[in-house]
Amino acid sequence: MILLSNEQETMDQARDMMISAIAQSMVIYGVTPSIGRIYGVLYFSSEPLTLDEIKDQVAMSKASVSNGMRELQETEMVTKVWKKGDRKDHYIAEKDFLRNFMTYFIKKIRQERNLIMKAAEQVEPILEDVANHTTDQYVKEKAQEDLALIKDSYRYFDWTMRLANAMESGEVFNYLPKTPEE
Repeated sequence: MILLSNEQETMDQARDMMISAIAQSMVIYGVTPSIGRIYGVLYFSSEPLTLDEIKDQVAMSKASVSNGMRELQETEMVTKVWKKGDRKDHYIAEKDFLRNFMTYFIKKIRQERNLIMKAAEQVEPILEDVANHTTDQYVKEKAQEDLALIKDSYRYFDWTMRLANAMESGEVFNYLPKTPEE
């Protein structure tokens, strides 16, 4: 049994508090606290960790850790790395919070746009057909109102795509520098 010094215990408690805060903050972005804890453990790790090592630190099943890792890899918050002499997969965290934030939001902005635009492409011709061929004035007005709402949403999606592109290219930092001194 290894006895930890008071300083080590204090440092571990402080680290656990930060990992907990990271996990709680990720809930704001729709990530479960357990996945947030996985990320937090990797964030504070000075070396790549295996699924088993992560599992032991977060007290979760290996399957849950594996699923969490897949989600973190999809958002580019975690990367799988090769470690010489070991056949197991190892993982490291992207430690740049700003990069994580931007990658996450760019992905979500594009997902939102794709969902709504796909539906709009299907619905617009239907509403146009109804508006152009119905003899019911009320139905015609409602179809035209719905078409106007859909067309109005295109300005929003144009703006969000320009925002995502400016974030991806780094152009956004021309208007909002990473630090006040820039």
